[in-house]
Amino acid sequence: MRLELTVQYATARKGLPHKSSIERWARAALADLGRGGAALTVRIVGARESAALNGRYRGKQGPTNVLAFPFSAPPGAKSDVLGDIVICAPVVRREARAQGKRVPAHWAHLTVHGIMHLRGYDHRTRRQAAAMEGREVRVLARLGFPDPYLV
Repeated sequence: MRLELTVQYATARKGLPHKSSIERWARAALADLGRGGAALTVRIVGARESAALNGRYRGKQGPTNVLAFPFSAPPGAKSDVLGDIVICAPVVRREARAQGKRVPAHWAHLTVHGIMHLRGYDHRTRRQAAAMEGREVRVLARLGFPDPYLV
């Protein structure tokens, strides 16, 4: 599959995953998409930007680990654009430590999780969560990462 991936680093890059890692995780999350191509942006931010976006778009206070902004093409238009995901670097590091996870594994999980949201998956109900989490676990296993929900 053709993947057009833009990675934006809007915070200090030390300790952040390289674009090649994010691309590998994205390709795995999109492997069964069933279309010729996909385009998405991954923006890595600090706590301030994450908190501002979380407040503006979700009405929630403080930074969050990942936000997904799916793109919907206008009626009759074709587009490979899936949307954008925004990942908060300090939250990823803090959560990985608190949950006893390797930091790269948590980065991979949140990248895959965000892409699943762009694909239309959600976790508002138990049934939705089971479907989404099951897909994430399978993708992460193919990448060599453990089940992120076994904390």
